[in-house]
Amino acid sequence: RRHKACSLLFRAKSTQLTPSRCWRRHHWRFRSCWRGQRYGFCRIIEAVCCFACCLGALLDSYFTLQSNTEASGEFVDRKSRFIAQLVHIESEDEANAFIEMVRKRHYDARHNVPAWILVDGRERQSDDGEPSRTSGMPTLEVLRGAGLKNVCCVVTRYFGGTLLGPGGLVRAYTAATQAAVAAAQEAGQIVEMTSVVPVDVHVAYPQYEQVLRLAQDSGAKVSDTDYADAVTIHLVFKAGEQEPFCAKMRELMAGREEIEAGAPEFAEF
Repeated sequence: RRHKACSLLFRAKSTQLTPSRCWRRHHWRFRSCWRGQRYGFCRIIEAVCCFACCLGALLDSYFTLQSNTEASGEFVDRKSRFIAQLVHIESEDEANAFIEMVRKRHYDARHNVPAWILVDGRERQSDDGEPSRTSGMPTLEVLRGAGLKNVCCVVTRYFGGTLLGPGGLVRAYTAATQAAVAAAQEAGQIVEMTSVVPVDVHVAYPQYEQVLRLAQDSGAKVSDTDYADAVTIHLVFKAGEQEPFCAKMRELMAGREEIEAGAPEFAEF
């Protein structure tokens, strides 16, 4: 049902499907399941996906690691080395590719423990042979606690010859992941991704300065400007802030369609 979940995500973003509307649509499926009534498992999963996608669609911003960078942190306990490697990802496939790359990089390590989180709410973790819930879950909890999305962390362990016990493993994997997150923060690699809307405005040269001041007063940032027979100003607004500007522009342009607003997307602002 992966394709169904994707279509639900698109619908949530394009039709303002809210969590409350989603709950009214699907709550009876959960109640039927709770009461022991038989109901198709895939339909229950569909309802869960829909609700999760709605929550993801309502995010105004989130924190992530810069693209094309890698942060690392290390922790040593009784000669066991724990090396955390943190990168930005955009999909499950990218997470799997990074996990495989780390396994090849540290082919002689005892364990390579992965955990990742996507902005749509999906997340995964694995203990990779360590005792249950002593490695993957602590790594994932650090990423959650830092408020990071679209990131993947793999903690590599080189065994030092001494068993650390469940408590020691939890502390070690937690400390290594925290060290990687702290290193990324110190290097300025943690960035905020904001839901933004691109807006292109076509104006005549005499109106350029007036429109530019109006855009800046409305909270826009100018990403680029094209000069031809007329001036095209490429603006970026935080989602929702473009509407008052567009209304003022239509009034200024006497109703002429000189504005093109794009679809919301996440980007640095």
